[in-house]
Amino acid sequence: MSGRVGDLSPRQAETLAQFRENLQDVLPSLPSQDDYFLLKWLRARCFDLPKSEAMLRKHLEVRKHMDADNIIAWEAPEVIRKYMSGGMCGYDREGSPIWYDIIGPLDAKGLLFSASKQDLLKNKFRDCEVLRRECEQQSKKLGKKIEMVLMVYDCEGLGLKHLWKPAVDTYGELLSMFEENYPESLKRLFIVKAPKIFPVAYNLVKHFLSEDTRKKVVVLGSNWKEVLQKYIDPEQIPVEYGGTLTDPDGDPKCSSKINYGGDVPQHYYVRDQLAQQYEHTVVVNRGSSHQVEYEILFPGCVLRWQFRSEGADVGFGVYLKTKIGERQRAGEMTEVYPNQRYNSHMVPEDGSLTCSTPGIYVLRFDNTYSYLHAKKVTPTRWANPSARWCRYRWCGPATAWPPPT
Repeated sequence: MSGRVGDLSPRQAETLAQFRENLQDVLPSLPSQDDYFLLKWLRARCFDLPKSEAMLRKHLEVRKHMDADNIIAWEAPEVIRKYMSGGMCGYDREGSPIWYDIIGPLDAKGLLFSASKQDLLKNKFRDCEVLRRECEQQSKKLGKKIEMVLMVYDCEGLGLKHLWKPAVDTYGELLSMFEENYPESLKRLFIVKAPKIFPVAYNLVKHFLSEDTRKKVVVLGSNWKEVLQKYIDPEQIPVEYGGTLTDPDGDPKCSSKINYGGDVPQHYYVRDQLAQQYEHTVVVNRGSSHQVEYEILFPGCVLRWQFRSEGADVGFGVYLKTKIGERQRAGEMTEVYPNQRYNSHMVPEDGSLTCSTPGIYVLRFDNTYSYLHAKKVTPTRWANPSARWCRYRWCGPATAWPPPT
């Protein structure tokens, strides 16, 4: 059985009903509440109810962290807007949106030296939300359910520069984010103009993809233009890719819809521009972590941080202690700002958290995943430039910025 609306076995229908019942507490916060949406998560976990529920609840946490309801209005840093390649352009013969990724001109190293990995992830999450909402609009326009997106990857120019390890790792995280938060959303993925190095590159990232997604990846040969036209009307394909679609000004690449990237100018590189007078440096030994505690006395206080690491990335998260007066492991505390690995050796990390409840907050630098290398981390200010500022064990009304030491 397909596990889709109108084609459910009795067991699948029962599981769907139970799934909806289990989610009563969060249904209003879902981007959609219909059976089509819920079945995506069940199919992604082979109708395993606990796994599907855990997956969807985790997605809701990610949506909250990304401020998904307002992310369309979020404006990415200029360097991402100018140099992150790709874009949505046209619809296939069934009405599904088409997304083009342009690999060759993408300057992954330049982007990673000019923007935080978190902004790159947020930008991709925004793209996914744009596509999800476009599917909803197409469903209303066409009077039939449009759930999936067709993707075209232009791999001309793919080379060794794209196999730089930090770039591969970041691309893997982007793929994982798509898999974990937008299941059953890919109709098929066409690879066009693939060079000889493509199998090497694909082998580096394919483990981030589910088995179902891998089956949808199709590498096209020299007749790729003809194959695309079997699935997409030529009027919906840019002239650059064998169709007849152009921008209003006649641009055959449809550059108003598809960004073709390019080399990032070095004046965007931010590490040296953000050099600070750092208060102290800590060494986080291999396989270990370093914790910094702050007592927050009032709800609504904003805890702000900036740090950089040397040599390699470092994990970082914020936790709320559940027991006062003793050191706790991460698993024993309440995670209030998700622990992630940051490329702070390339771009200093700058972030903040509004503390909703008083208590002891722990800024945790995580190097437990590294079995070989210690990490040197240099934190700078911890403050709030608006209502209240928090520094070490004091929190109160702000009178100036920066606050006194």
